[in-house]
Amino acid sequence: MSVTFAQGFSAAGVAAGISSVEGKKDLALVVNNGPLDAAAGVFTSNRFCAAPVQWSRKVVADGHVKAVILNSGGANACTGEAGYAQSVATAETVAGLIGAEPNDVAVCSTGLIGELLPLDNVLAGAKSAHEALAATAEAGTDASHAIMTTDTKPKTVELTGSKGWKIGGMVKGSGMIAPQLATMLCVITTDAVVSAGQMQAALAVAAEHSFNRIDVDGCMSTNDTVLLLASGASGVEPDKDEFNKLVREACVSLSRQIIGDGEGASHDIRITVTGATSEDAALACGRAVAASNLLKCAISGNDPNWGRIVSSLGTVPPEVAPYDSNKVTVDVNGVRICENGGAGRDRSEVDMTPREVHIDIDLNTGSDAEATVWTDDLTHEYIRINADYES
Repeated sequence: MSVTFAQGFSAAGVAAGISSVEGKKDLALVVNNGPLDAAAGVFTSNRFCAAPVQWSRKVVADGHVKAVILNSGGANACTGEAGYAQSVATAETVAGLIGAEPNDVAVCSTGLIGELLPLDNVLAGAKSAHEALAATAEAGTDASHAIMTTDTKPKTVELTGSKGWKIGGMVKGSGMIAPQLATMLCVITTDAVVSAGQMQAALAVAAEHSFNRIDVDGCMSTNDTVLLLASGASGVEPDKDEFNKLVREACVSLSRQIIGDGEGASHDIRITVTGATSEDAALACGRAVAASNLLKCAISGNDPNWGRIVSSLGTVPPEVAPYDSNKVTVDVNGVRICENGGAGRDRSEVDMTPREVHIDIDLNTGSDAEATVWTDDLTHEYIRINADYES
């Protein structure tokens, strides 16, 4: 059911003629029918952030959002004042349709950078989506399809709290994935009775431990947007800790689905660093390994080349992650192929047939801080997809 799983939300996904793929659903609308309209958001830190990001940051700042309109088929990034005007016009159109103010409507776009959107198609699509709004499972599914670009499948989540309140969500993302955030458009909805402040705190922590810990290709997007909306329609005020936990679970699920659908990927790679002096140190080491294109290519060829793991690990400055290289161990899928900074068991012993590859690095500093990062391998298909990318 995606974003319509929680009470108080309606959605739609329509073909508006924005995408270069004829007949593809390419515009989604999610409306919060209340009684609350609390909202939180996190956005890309890319300095070339897109016009809809600039607009939506302002919208979310007061903690209130009544609707989100999202399009695939064009990023509306690096389009200057004209692009920003398009985001404003889109918000104004949706606001008029639902009886709200434009500054209560968030706008999200994804696709090719550097080109204006076909605004007439976007605005006509907004009207079509408004007419198609429904609180059904089908409507939520349509919305999740409409935000896809190179994704091969929709990515959704549904969770239920102990007192019956719900969380639903959808995300798109397959390539151009790297912290901070990963490349995505994400809308998470809940019918819990929660304040915008509580939601923002929960979302910030959840994103840090999910979307900020995946890396498909090391490329940060201009359009990343993650929104959390609350309708309060369940009438249930959840336990704060449980709410935070389920928001984090939703984000972890959605981010993990992005990795599982990485462009052309044949392996999902989990990198866990333990024995670090701090979580930040462990995270820096994990990200350095996840960023290695050499390693990604080796994994694509079913080669657990531990030399590429430790060489990437060695790029982390000692002031960031102090450790003795002569004490480091590396296990791949349970086989210790690097022992005390040198060769361990023969890497031919590692079974590389599973989709998931687990790389476990122990820095053995005497401390027990740890962190986990997910990434994908790089295949010939990744090159094909991005050589031909047209949005």
